[in-house]
Amino acid sequence: MEIRELDIKGVFEIFLKPIEDERGFFMRTFDSSIFERFKINKNWVQHNHSKSIYSGVIRGLHLQLPPFSEAKLVQCIKGEILDVFVDLRLDSISFGKWDKIVLSEKNKKVLFIPEGFAHGFCTLSDFTEVTYKVNNYYSKMHEVGLLWNDPDIGIDWPDYKYTISEKDKENITLKNFIKNYNGIKI
Repeated sequence: MEIRELDIKGVFEIFLKPIEDERGFFMRTFDSSIFERFKINKNWVQHNHSKSIYSGVIRGLHLQLPPFSEAKLVQCIKGEILDVFVDLRLDSISFGKWDKIVLSEKNKKVLFIPEGFAHGFCTLSDFTEVTYKVNNYYSKMHEVGLLWNDPDIGIDWPDYKYTISEKDKENITLKNFIKNYNGIKI
């Protein structure tokens, strides 16, 4: 397992190292001792699984407000996604900035996103499955979403005919998030 911090401080790309033979492969997807060295070891309290049937499905950009802010450990186990995250940490020098990474069944990468980020993804293949661990329990009262195509964020999404839930179409803009919440204090 190899771990590398991305351009936005606190976000880590994790390269898994499968051991392959004629039967298939075995790989470790989590190791608390290695995660501890990078200060990204969390008490993971939920493990979620998402399936999208079509390419071009956008889910997000989701987040939870304190005290239910959550870190995520995201992996695409079938197909391929463009995973996107937006820094909403109040005192961060990259507040409002976004970055992206491709996660796929083939590249076997995992993404660690700390508390204080909005998160979403776009499926790049049909029949995509994503699993992710979170370190806090879901709270409907603390759930907020940013609008996936907010021009003030300016995410460079791939060119698809998108499928987006009605709920995610109603998410707020970054300007409204700042007006309502300022930012996430961690």
